[in-house]
Amino acid sequence: MITPEQLNNNIRGLKPSATLQINEDSNRLLRQGRDIIKLGLGQSPFPVPPPVVKALQNNAHEKDYLPVRGLDELRDIVATYYHKRDNIERQAEDILIGPGSKELLFNLQMACDGELLIPAPSWVSYAPQAIILGRKVTWLPTSAENNWRIEPDTLDQYCTYNPGRPRILILNYPSNPTGCSYSSESLSALSAVARKHGIIVVADEIYAETNYSGHHESIAMHYPEGTVISSGLSKWCGAGGWRLGVMVFPGSLRELQNTMAIIASETFTSISAPTQYAACTAFAPSKELDDYLNSSRQVLHTIATYTVNRLRGCDLSMCDPEGGFYILVNFEVWRDKLYANGITTPEQLCQRLLNHAGVALLPGTDFGLPADQLYIRLAFVDFDGEKALAAISAGEPRDDSFIHNHCPKIISACDRIERWLQAL
Repeated sequence: MITPEQLNNNIRGLKPSATLQINEDSNRLLRQGRDIIKLGLGQSPFPVPPPVVKALQNNAHEKDYLPVRGLDELRDIVATYYHKRDNIERQAEDILIGPGSKELLFNLQMACDGELLIPAPSWVSYAPQAIILGRKVTWLPTSAENNWRIEPDTLDQYCTYNPGRPRILILNYPSNPTGCSYSSESLSALSAVARKHGIIVVADEIYAETNYSGHHESIAMHYPEGTVISSGLSKWCGAGGWRLGVMVFPGSLRELQNTMAIIASETFTSISAPTQYAACTAFAPSKELDDYLNSSRQVLHTIATYTVNRLRGCDLSMCDPEGGFYILVNFEVWRDKLYANGITTPEQLCQRLLNHAGVALLPGTDFGLPADQLYIRLAFVDFDGEKALAAISAGEPRDDSFIHNHCPKIISACDRIERWLQAL
């Protein structure tokens, strides 16, 4: 029997993933008969597009091990997709397929012995993955005043005063947890700094297709030689449980890609064959997929606008999200009343809202923000995505009546938060 002393010291102090834990906690309370609105886990509310489902069904008989780097046909289609989107030369040999972008991000850190740089706030699993591997993690400060973007000067100063080590910078945009993104000017300026210091940039673009404007600009367009693009099917294609991720490498980072392929060969081998064949349909040009994405963006933008307006009506502050499912909400204006009720940390705030208002949320500390900042992340995903898509496709107006008809739990969550604050 293994003893606590025999456990890996890097892992011993870690907690389960915050997003997955809040989902399990919410489901447990629901099974107990509690009325819980699930705004914790950021799972896409939309169904997998019918053509992609059909492709999975048609390929259910595929049973062979596929190449470690991924199905050749899929790699070629993904390369074409990114070449068309970013106007940068891509080939099948630049693509690596894995069991979700989460695993690929972990394997990239395993393959590259470098310090991890991440903005504060950032997705909950970047830092724990680095800690498991014994890597140094540095959180770079950002601010709401700058839409939570890393300032080029901040990155430059840190690297200048701490020279001599390889570094990986992860940029996730549109962002989980803020919903904010980067302008072309910001990406250009960051690229200049990354190039100056030889930083590998991992562009986590898992939410790229959810940008409400329909336009996403990759930092790879500004820094092609040093950028690895990470994405998958979980967010824009509604297929989180299918576990298919992709990474796109420049030729200059081929050795990193090759090392990751070796890791894959000794760990997951290759991912589900039917899923890879179905992904060919997901990444291929298609009017039906374009219509699906356009409707998805309209639904998300409508809900985001409603939720932001409602919460600002409670004197809460936040940046306007530009994509994804998330809003990072600041409760600072309520600090005195919260303190008077024994709530001094964002963890306590989320626990009280879960226990007394029945709304599941996550504290900003899970995303790297300090415990003295009263931020919570809200994932506005508890609605029937299939019905909402059908309504948008049928031309239903994108106004408050749309929210009332198709997103009643979002309204209820705002109502509950408002009533709870007023009762403090």
